[in-house]
Order: sequence, then structure tokens, then C-alpha cells
Amino acid sequence: GDSDGNAQNLDSLLGKLIRIDPRQSGQRSYTVPAGNPFVGRPGSDEIYSYGFRNPFRWSFDLTGARTMIAIADVGERRFEEINYLTLAAARGANFGWNRLEGFSTFNPPVPDGTLAPSLVLPHSEGYCSVIGGVVVVDPTVRALRGRYLFTDFCRGEIRSFRPGIGQVESTRETGLSAPQISSFARGTGGSVWISSLTGPV
Repeated sequence: GDSDGNAQNLDSLLGKLIRIDPRQSGQRSYTVPAGNPFVGRPGSDEIYSYGFRNPFRWSFDLTGARTMIAIADVGERRFEEINYLTLAAARGANFGWNRLEGFSTFNPPVPDGTLAPSLVLPHSEGYCSVIGGVVVVDPTVRALRGRYLFTDFCRGEIRSFRPGIGQVESTRETGLSAPQISSFARGTGGSVWISSLTGPV
């Protein structure tokens, strides 16, 4: 439940998406980009977005005119969620935890301007730990091209949706599954790689 309030605390890096340049800067082992939203104002300079519980896999979508980011966030008691939005909109944004879980109030009050997720996956339907994926760009896979792939650790089935700004109305099965999926990655030519804790890739 984040009883310490870390995700909403801008002085803590817990529950955040952070953005750094890995090149050394003086005595510091990395550099903070000057364009980060909290540079020069209250809050840790490294923070790009905040209000996450356990963001388990995020990826960029470069297929359109604007850079998009997809962030899957593992829930607490009732809901998993996926957020899909422009990278610019994510800058300095509050994604809600621990005030919101999915669309539901978890620990009021909910601050003004908090972003609602694009997709909510209820635990009542067997979801327990969302695993974020990637948008398929491989031109040879026509049925999935342009769709975002994701799964859930408890269900194992790989599902997809057509990404866009706003709430996702539906997802669909891909017919693919694997036990204990832990991650997705995009490889050469747009191929999609999936890893499993049971061993195979």
C-alpha cells in the first residue's frame, strides 16, 4: 500500500520513472538531462514521471509521428494497469499510485491532474501481475503489426490491443502463450523476443 508515500514523494526515487544520461558528470557517475521536469524546482532532478507502484516493463513506440511510451504498472489488491501516452505527456506526470489503483480510489484524496490508465486488468478476471511488452513493427507479421503485446504472470496468455491516446476499449488473444513470462524485447528487423522464468526465450 506504500504506507510511506514514496510514489507521491518527489524527493524519493521509489515509484518513479527516472531519466539520466549514463555519462559521468564531475563527481557524479551520471548526468541529469536539463530537460527533466523537476530540474530547478522542488523534486529530485532524475524524476521524469511519478506515481507508480511497480512499473514492470516499459517501452517506446516510434512507429508514429510522435514518440509514445507504454508503461505497465503492477497493482496491489484489485487491478493491473497499462498506460500509453506521448513521451511529452508523461513528462512530470502523476500516474496516481498510491491514490489510485486502476480507475479506483485507493488512498484519497486523488490530486488534480492525475492521469488515468489506458487499460485496467481486474484481479477478478485472473490477472495478478502485468508484464508490459512492445508494439509490433515486423512487416511480415500482418495480424499483429502496429499492435501492443502484453501478458500477465498468472495467466501466461499473450494479448494485444491497438494503441492510441485515451482508454483502450478491448484487447484480443494472439493464440500465443508461455509460462511465467518475464519480459518482451524487440530485436533485429522488428522481431519480438519473449523470455520466461522457466528457461526458454
